[in-house]
Amino acid sequence: MQLSVDELRAMVDEFRSSGLTSQQIADELSLSHTTIEWLSASDFEIESKPSDVKVGWRSIAVKGERIEAVSFVFCDIIEEMVNDEVDTIVGVSINGIAFAQTISSSMGLEMSVVRSISEDMSGHLSQVYAGVEGKRVVIIDDVYSSGTTMKKTAANLKAAGADVKLCLVLVNKSWDNDVDGVPLRALVRAATV
Repeated sequence: MQLSVDELRAMVDEFRSSGLTSQQIADELSLSHTTIEWLSASDFEIESKPSDVKVGWRSIAVKGERIEAVSFVFCDIIEEMVNDEVDTIVGVSINGIAFAQTISSSMGLEMSVVRSISEDMSGHLSQVYAGVEGKRVVIIDDVYSSGTTMKKTAANLKAAGADVKLCLVLVNKSWDNDVDGVPLRALVRAATV
């Protein structure tokens, strides 16, 4: 479904009135945090619009079988890039969790969950899932835009004692090929030329 800027702005306003943070809205709409801030601005001008690509992956997300199919490709990339040098798959909330669960199940690995960064640039490793200390991990998310979430997630995991081997996303909206020295791979690159 193609959305106009006005429709996106209305959705941002609706999400914000429901109590979601800018980062949570960015996750819901698969847009960058910068774009959400622009759509929220009262001095909204088309000329100042940030460069962004709206990723609509709902066709995949509505069925478990489709998530499994895409996760099969993720598993193949993980095997190619790090082979058996991985212990734990880390899903970034909210959209990376479904892929992480399927990948960890398919590969017989542990799973951890990281809540995406909040307005104060902090994240949180859930204590409900596997720990990461001393583990070799692969981070899974849906979209990589500016890299803020992935960089902070990787740094937090390293600080918690993890060895981050690979960052993997459905769509990379940048020209980045690594996250602070950790390889970054995507099923699709959708960067502005």
